[in-house]
Amino acid sequence: MMRRHIFYVLVENRSGVLARVAGLFSARGFNIESLSVAQTNRPRISRMTIVVPGDDKILDQVRKQLSKLVDVHEVRDFSMEARDIVDRELVLCKVKADAKQRSEIIEIANIFRARIADVSPDSIMIEVTGSEGKIEAMFKMLSPYGILEAARGGHVAMARGMHNRVDDEESNAA
Repeated sequence: MMRRHIFYVLVENRSGVLARVAGLFSARGFNIESLSVAQTNRPRISRMTIVVPGDDKILDQVRKQLSKLVDVHEVRDFSMEARDIVDRELVLCKVKADAKQRSEIIEIANIFRARIADVSPDSIMIEVTGSEGKIEAMFKMLSPYGILEAARGGHVAMARGMHNRVDDEESNAA
């Protein structure tokens, strides 16, 4: 069955690791919809959140192969686990706005708990964080004004509660 998989991957924070991880997906013909990578609370460890559409069985094999890579510490497929997660995305969106439309656009941004990141005489840049549904709903409301540009930062996800506390356990042991 084809569906979205959200992979959580803890890796060594060093050159070439991202290319090896991404290469594993591309070698099997999978498109990465979203990729977010950053250092964790431990400088030598990075956390990747990778969103990939695909078949459950095949992506389970990819997960197992990822686990075998030397620089990979942990791999989880949140989609295959029965865990509740928090999944967010950061977006910057530039909307066409003259003086007459500006207050309407700001009102829409407020409804979505977004903030105004920049204002120019002919546009407004909005910063919003949230679920994919929230982002898409905001785009739908703003599209009549003219979306000039949008930059999506990629998904980040964590299991709720005390699950996946590897970062904390290892940093406390250090």
